[in-house]
Amino acid sequence: MTSELPGSSTPASPLDRIDTSVVHPARRYNYWLGGKDNFQADRESGDQMVAHFPSIRTAALENRRFLRRAVAHLARSAGVRQFLDIGTGIPTADNTHEVAQAVAPESRVVYVDNDPIVLAHARALLTSSAQGATAYIDADLRDPERILGHPELLRTLDLSRPVALMLVAILHFVPDRDDPYGVVARLLDALPSGSYLVASHGTYDHLPPEKVEAARLSANGGPHGTIVLRSHQEFAAFFTGLELLDPGLPSVAEWRAEEEPQPRPSTAVVGMYGGVARKP
Repeated sequence: MTSELPGSSTPASPLDRIDTSVVHPARRYNYWLGGKDNFQADRESGDQMVAHFPSIRTAALENRRFLRRAVAHLARSAGVRQFLDIGTGIPTADNTHEVAQAVAPESRVVYVDNDPIVLAHARALLTSSAQGATAYIDADLRDPERILGHPELLRTLDLSRPVALMLVAILHFVPDRDDPYGVVARLLDALPSGSYLVASHGTYDHLPPEKVEAARLSANGGPHGTIVLRSHQEFAAFFTGLELLDPGLPSVAEWRAEEEPQPRPSTAVVGMYGGVARKP
C-alpha cells in the first residue's frame, strides 16, 4: 500500500511519514546505544527512562549481544540459512545478516520494521553478501498477513524450508489488546518444522511495585512508546509447543554467554529474558 500527499496523486515518500514529535522505540534504542538517528522526543523519553532505570543502556547492549549469539548459534550449529527479523531497529553493529553471513555467506534475511527511518537506513547500509540476500519490508508486527504475503518476503525466503523468526525486544511493544500471542502463533504456523523462534522481552519480575508503575509511565510516549513488561511465565507462553534450547529462558545476559566478558550483569540489572526454541 502506498500513501499519497494530500491533494496529490503522487505517492508520498516513506520519509514523509516521520513524526518527529512522537517517540519511536527504534530511535529511542538508537539513542541509548549512542547513535545519532533520533529526535528530541526520543531523547526525552529515553532520558526519563534512564532516570528511573540507570541500567537500561546495559540492557540494550546485552540484548544486542544476545541477538548476535543466537543468530551465530543457529547459523553455525543448527544449519539455519533463513531469517525473518521483525522489529529490526536502526542498523548498528552485528546485524542479523552480518552475523549469519559471516558463518554462512548464502544466508538470506528479511528485515521488517514500521519506521521509515529504519527502512531508509537498512536499505542504504544492510548490504548482503554476493551469495546471500537481504530484503526489507515496511510492515507492523501486528499485521502478520501483510508480512507473510509480502512479495519481497516470498521472493527472498523459501517458506518450505526452516526459518528463524527473530522477535528481539519487540514483543513488549505489543499490548494484550493486540493479541501478541496470536500474532506469534500465526507467524510460526506459516513456518515449517525445524524453524526457530528467537525472542527477548522486558520484565518487571525483579522490580518493586513503584518501579513497575514508573516504567509504565515513563515509557508511555505515544502509539509506539508504550512498553508492556511481562513476567517470566507470560514470556514463556510465547514458546508454547516449541522445544526450548538450553539454557531455557534466562536473562539475555546469561543465554550461552560463556565467552562474553565476566562477570555477567545481574538479571535484575538487565531486566530482560531471552530464549531460542525449535518448532517440532
